[in-house]
Amino acid sequence: MKILLVSTQDYIHHPIPSRHHYLFEELATRHEVHVAHFHVSRGPARETRLIVDEATQFPFTNPLLHYTANTPYHFHCFKKIIRDNQIDVVVAAHVLAGTAVIHAAKKYEVPVIFDLKDWFPDSAAAYFKNTVLQGIVRNSVWAITRRNLSHSDAITTVSPSLVDKLRSSGFSADLITNGVNTDFFVPMDGKSMRKELGIAGDDFVIGFSGAVERWYAIDEMIRALPELIRYRHNTKLLIVGGSLFTGYDAELRSLAETLGLSGHVIFTGTKPYAELPRYIACMDACTIPLAPPRWVDIALPNKFFEYSACGKPIVMRPIPDVARIGGENLFVYRTREDFVAQIKTLMDNPKTYHLNFEQHSWKEKARQFEAQFERLV
Repeated sequence: MKILLVSTQDYIHHPIPSRHHYLFEELATRHEVHVAHFHVSRGPARETRLIVDEATQFPFTNPLLHYTANTPYHFHCFKKIIRDNQIDVVVAAHVLAGTAVIHAAKKYEVPVIFDLKDWFPDSAAAYFKNTVLQGIVRNSVWAITRRNLSHSDAITTVSPSLVDKLRSSGFSADLITNGVNTDFFVPMDGKSMRKELGIAGDDFVIGFSGAVERWYAIDEMIRALPELIRYRHNTKLLIVGGSLFTGYDAELRSLAETLGLSGHVIFTGTKPYAELPRYIACMDACTIPLAPPRWVDIALPNKFFEYSACGKPIVMRPIPDVARIGGENLFVYRTREDFVAQIKTLMDNPKTYHLNFEQHSWKEKARQFEAQFERLV
């Protein structure tokens, strides 16, 4: 089968892989998969099994400017990609580029699956601080997303709550959750990584892995550190990841310095995906400090699957869809006081887990996408 993927980001240069990388690299082992390349990021190119089709005329690094300026070109190039490669099915996941590829697919009677991997109106608005601008962006993105969903042949999404949210807006969606590479993310000894990072064997490490953006209240964890250090002086906070389009990571570094915590907070910056299990291995408690209440109701983060497959306890804000899956490794907090109490509990009673997450493997999720393709094609 010949598949065209129009993802939400620069597939080749974006530093943090998304669900589309995991799913479609697996699918490319048995299908011909094309991906539209939006040259937004400037990181090193990642290796891929996919056939990369250039979809950039103006390589601006600002995402809003990039996708807006390239929209007319997208209407042209997607028609060419579909026609010249005799594409059988399109998977669209982008807002503006999604509109263009859906238009092209309809011209050649190619079915389209729209994969809504997060709630685009809120995720787009989160990059702006001004509340008026946030409202404009949110409403505009939802109007375009609604149109894309209406003109697609099928819709997939990542969480049960997003299925429900779409249903309340009149759309029927199939659930294909995020997952984890269960061959890769496994319980392992973290001693070697601790040594590389200068972390002592008896240090208690609170960890976060992922995009360092404002939808995670990492600043609140830093502010909670002084009380935890008073309880156990050798407490560390390990932040694995970097900011993509904001200065949030720089703000966090400044906050740690201002609070006199620089010796207790370790920033690694963005690390290759292949190294993440080793970083997670040296964490005693992993965190999901999801911030905006409206996101908590629809979220099912990748890091939940990755932390769990590595056998780690997870200290997290209430996330209903994570709770639906459940697990003995979940420790929920609502306030800073709750966070401190849960961490103290794990300090006094350290735990590791052996959880079977095979049903959440990316291989299984890729098979679920194949079933969608076969139904439509």
